[in-house]
Amino acid sequence: MDIAYIPSPSTGVIHLGPIPLRGYAFCIIIGVFVAVWLGNKRWIARGGKPGTVADIAVWAVPFGLVGGRLYHVITDYQLYFGEGRNWVDAFKIWEGGLGIWGAIALGAVGAWIGCRLRGIPLPAWADALAPGIALAQACGRWGNWFNQELYGRATDLPWAVEISAGPNRDAGTYHPTFLYESLWCVGVALLVIWADRRFKLGHGRAFALYVAAYCVGRGWIEYMRVDEAHHILGVRLNVWTSIVVFVLAVVYFVLSAKLRPGREEVVEPDASGGEGKDEPEAKSKDKAETKAETKAEDETDGTADAGPRDSLPTRAPRADATVREGAVKADLRKPAVDAEAPEADKA
Repeated sequence: MDIAYIPSPSTGVIHLGPIPLRGYAFCIIIGVFVAVWLGNKRWIARGGKPGTVADIAVWAVPFGLVGGRLYHVITDYQLYFGEGRNWVDAFKIWEGGLGIWGAIALGAVGAWIGCRLRGIPLPAWADALAPGIALAQACGRWGNWFNQELYGRATDLPWAVEISAGPNRDAGTYHPTFLYESLWCVGVALLVIWADRRFKLGHGRAFALYVAAYCVGRGWIEYMRVDEAHHILGVRLNVWTSIVVFVLAVVYFVLSAKLRPGREEVVEPDASGGEGKDEPEAKSKDKAETKAETKAEDETDGTADAGPRDSLPTRAPRADATVREGAVKADLRKPAVDAEAPEADKA
């Protein structure tokens, strides 16, 4: 009886002349653009400058790709260094094989370098980017569909994925664990966005919530997978990794909330008015304005002081003229007195 299923691509690469266009690479690239786009919007909303997220992503993405590949090669070394294997294949990242744990760990190192160069706190940047990273993972998981990898147990459910025969795999229909993880990551992104708006998460707690929520889903999805993996006490290695990372994320979330409650008021100091690159210009402008105001005040004070001094010469001649006029009148009266004196003597 025919059953419904999700068909897999017959090939994961399309050749455009001599240039191979690989579905896995396209999914990774789309995921990076989505993460940077959403992270930039959230960064600006928190008071940051446009473009800062992309500038730091230039550091974080290459480090993350290297870290993801290293984790995969180290934990699945038998695929590249076992008998009959070619170690050069370890560098063929386009064929699939990126461990999210290594990508986040080494990507954080690259982000730290970028944040140090820009003078901004890494936890604030990680909070802004957290839901974008989850959406990037949701996009990237479809690269596993192109490569026909990361599927679960055999099933006849209508949403089963069809897998063709190939190296280390048998033809059949299986649980599409790549699809489960993709949908789970979308849910994690929505959870982080809601919680961040509701509780104003800061100081790395939004990122910690993303990590913890992802680990919960990765644990049960990993348990369904049937591809080759290392086991510890009968449990797949990535399940143990999910448990350990989940505990660390929860511990950080709780301790951070107690030690540093609330959210950062300033995430990028030179993004607010008058600071940063515009600060010297603002200070120069204020200094020029202050100098002009001081000069105007000095001129006003000079005019006020000069007024009385200028008026004195005008009033002074009038006083001198009055004095001289009185003296003349006195002189005119004096001869008359002197003329009467001889007459008095003659008498």
